[in-house]
Parts: sequence; structure tokens; C-alpha cells
Amino acid sequence: MSAREAILAKARRALADVPDVEPVLDVEVVRPVPDRSLPHAQVVDLFDERVADYRAVVERADPGTAAARVAGALAGRPPLAGSGPLRILVPPGFPAGLVPDDVEVVPDGPDVTVSELDRCDGVLSTAAIGIAETGTIVLDHGPGQGRRAATLVPDLHVCLIRADQVVAGVPEAVAALDPARPQTWISGPSATSDIELDRVEGVHGPRTLHVVIVGD
Repeated sequence: MSAREAILAKARRALADVPDVEPVLDVEVVRPVPDRSLPHAQVVDLFDERVADYRAVVERADPGTAAARVAGALAGRPPLAGSGPLRILVPPGFPAGLVPDDVEVVPDGPDVTVSELDRCDGVLSTAAIGIAETGTIVLDHGPGQGRRAATLVPDLHVCLIRADQVVAGVPEAVAALDPARPQTWISGPSATSDIELDRVEGVHGPRTLHVVIVGD
């Protein structure tokens, strides 16, 4: 008898008294695809819910309160420098009126090195589109969105997205995006798990994602 046959024979003997039952399978719960006929307000509500599911902070604002929401997202955070104002990276095209007065603005640009990005306390950005079905924010790095590194290196990402930029599902997002532009798809703060499933945030990107949905 070969070693393989010996092992299989031992396994059969061990299972001889085990009753023959149907296996119970763990079935992953699949979220329903959003109804494309939903009113847009409900699509935005779903986006809000799904983004929060990823442990991001989500707030609603109107044009008059958006600046206060941004300031609130930064308030109380200890600066990496230990003292002084927060150093906040601001991409070209981000609305100047939404940048708090009490931060040190670091204008983003190709001359800002990765090590300098790492010394920033956070980054402000706008977005290209939001996907309700998956709770995903997509940046195409147009005005106000910065380079890819700008929203991947700092520990805090405060992202403003207009309610009218939110679509129901991935097909609508893909149809609306320019395939020739670079894209970054963000679903919650950066997170990973080790073999024991201990969740660690901030390994591959921002530890904290703060999303402000701006509606009328």
C-alpha cells in the first residue's frame, strides 16, 4: 500500500461513524442592488449609509454650512508637529472659502515630496462621483482633487462631494467617468487584517475618512 492509500484508508476509518448529512454552507449576505427608479434623495441616503458602513464619518451640509463641517472635521486633532496649527494639504481648485483660517495651508503640487505629504496632518479634496450601491467615492484628480499621492499619504482625508454627484450603481459611475483620466476609488478609510482578523487602519492610506455631502 502506498503512502497516499494509507492516508486515505486512515481517513475513511476515522469517518466511518460520522452520519451522512448535507454540509451547512456559510452563505455571504449580498446586499441588494439599488432600485434604479429610486428618487435621487433616497439614492443619496443610501450612499450616506453605505459610506458609514465602512467606518467613515459622514455628515450632511448645505452650501452655507459646508465650511463649518470642514472646520469641525479638523477641530481637536493634535498636530503631528506637537504644537502649532494643523498642516493641511489643499489641492489647486479646492474652494478657498471652505478652508479654515486656523490651519497652515500646504498647497499641493508636483514639488511637494512624499516625505512632505507624510508631515501633513490631513488633506482636503472634492470628488468626481459617489456610488450609492458600494459606498464608494471616485476621484479623477481634476480641480480640487489633487494627485493620487495627495489623498493616499496624509492620515486624514476630508472629502466634499455634492449630492448631485451621487449615482445609484457602478454602471452609472463608469458611464459618467472619463476612462482617459486617472482614477482613485475609495471605499472607507484604509484598512487591512492580519491572519487573526485583527483590523488595522491607516496602513495603505488615510486612517480617517471624513465625508461631507453637500446638498441644496
